[in-house]
Amino acid sequence: MSFTLSLRRPFVADHFHDLPGFQEDRHGHNWEVEATVELASEAGEAAFARALDAWVETIDYRVLNHLPALAGRNPTAEVLAEQAFRHLERAALRPTAVRIREKANYWALCRGGSTP
Repeated sequence: MSFTLSLRRPFVADHFHDLPGFQEDRHGHNWEVEATVELASEAGEAAFARALDAWVETIDYRVLNHLPALAGRNPTAEVLAEQAFRHLERAALRPTAVRIREKANYWALCRGGSTP
């Protein structure tokens, strides 16, 4: 038997867009990440929570454009969803989806197999 578990975490971060075709001044958001993983048992919940908290800690109260992991990319909700998904994979978890909410009516979802 396996379990599907989702956790949400809020974070605050600034960003700006400065690549050709998408430019916008620095501004901030109260973001939210919601990640869903498959667990073999409920014992994996603590590891999932630690991994998600560790990812949030790397971006909370930061200027996203200054983070090495985002160098050369506009830090959009789509990019952040992919980054969080990959972080959970590296933590030996089995993520099925990561949603990043940038504002109330704007979010991006990354699912397994949907990104390069």
